[in-house]
Amino acid sequence: MIRYGFILLTFCTALIGCAAAPAQERRSIAWDGLGKDPNRPHVAKRRVTDHAPAASDPNQERERVLGTLRPYSEAWWAVQDEIQAENDRQLGSKLVICPRCVESPPREDVTGSIR
Repeated sequence: MIRYGFILLTFCTALIGCAAAPAQERRSIAWDGLGKDPNRPHVAKRRVTDHAPAASDPNQERERVLGTLRPYSEAWWAVQDEIQAENDRQLGSKLVICPRCVESPPREDVTGSIR
């Protein structure tokens, strides 16, 4: 019994020695280019407290005018179309489609809506 206790004590001492070993120096890690670079030091982002004037929304004035018009009148639809056109323009400036994703003309085996 004492023999097993001595073996257990030796094993535990060896494990404690491994756990208390100093950390190895940090070496660069192979990075595949996806995600965050593990070799770059972590830098905490700071919030900017300087309140820059927000870019004016061109639709803000149109929405105000839209509220004063009779719903579904010709003028209301004209303003509504302008708002939608501006929203589409803003979305188009942010949207990026890769050239490989857009085929011209579409293949025969592709299903989809017909316009």
